Amino acid sequence: MAKNNKIIYKNQIGYADFRSKIPLKEESTFQLASVSKQFTAAAIMLLREKKLLRITDTVNTFFPNFPYKNITIQNLLNHTSGLPKYFWVAENLWNQQKPPSNTEMMKLLTSSKVMHFFRPGRNFDYSNTGYFVLASIVEKVSGMSFNNFLKKNFFDPLEMKNSYVYSFDNDTLRKNQLTGYRLYRGWKHIKIGNTVNDAVVGDKNVYSTIDDLFKWTYGLNSGKLLSKESLDLMYQKGKTIYGRKVPYGFGFRIDRHNDNNIYHYGKWNGFSTALTNYLDDDLVIIVLEHTSYNSLKYLNKKIKSIVSKHFNA
Repeated sequence: MAKNNKIIYKNQIGYADFRSKIPLKEESTFQLASVSKQFTAAAIMLLREKKLLRITDTVNTFFPNFPYKNITIQNLLNHTSGLPKYFWVAENLWNQQKPPSNTEMMKLLTSSKVMHFFRPGRNFDYSNTGYFVLASIVEKVSGMSFNNFLKKNFFDPLEMKNSYVYSFDNDTLRKNQLTGYRLYRGWKHIKIGNTVNDAVVGDKNVYSTIDDLFKWTYGLNSGKLLSKESLDLMYQKGKTIYGRKVPYGFGFRIDRHNDNNIYHYGKWNGFSTALTNYLDDDLVIIVLEHTSYNSLKYLNKKIKSIVSKHFNA
């Protein structure tokens, strides 16, 4: 059934994209997928520096009716919250034609009565839900949309002119915004339609370019955005309440035993992304792709090998 360029499916909403193919250029913006999480974590740390929140605050401090109690901001940042997967909640319980925004998803999660996976702090479980909740806290505390908060505090100061937060069906398409593709029968690339989860931000939906991401990484590491104390917290492994370390800081995966790198990969709707910061080598490798490429880890290692061989990095 098609109506107004929308194709309605069971448990998801697909939106047909009738734009002509956009040529790839330096200004082309890629969906960062989970690489977006570092922006969310940095936003929280900035609010902490402004003394507008503490990482020991619980979600209920900002959303009193939130049904999952005793979850701290730090639990959300380290993926030790035990929250259920909002993807499943939206796909099974959302009954409107437009995808839910963060505000609507918070209300749906509150009313869903879906059980948590474990009590806060007991285990590590990578959670997109935690990061959309964090973005919702940023909006609640700042009184700004997540996009406007990042623009004012990060994108504009660093002159990241081609970076923004895009919430599908709530924001307009940008001039150089790319679409994700998948490979069909080994040779043809087909556009990937949008889903019911594409309007939620914080866990994904930052769009950017390679140049802007380099500005971002340099801005973080040089202290232009956050204090060294905040950065040290972001770049160190979290812990469970039992003292077990988890391989995640605040918005970054942590690998201190292999080239001392801070990194994140992302995959969403045909976009494959990777940002790896080799701290000892003063080297940053950024990979952005939009045809469902599956070998980011191999490609990253290959690039590092080439750089190390020819540039003594």
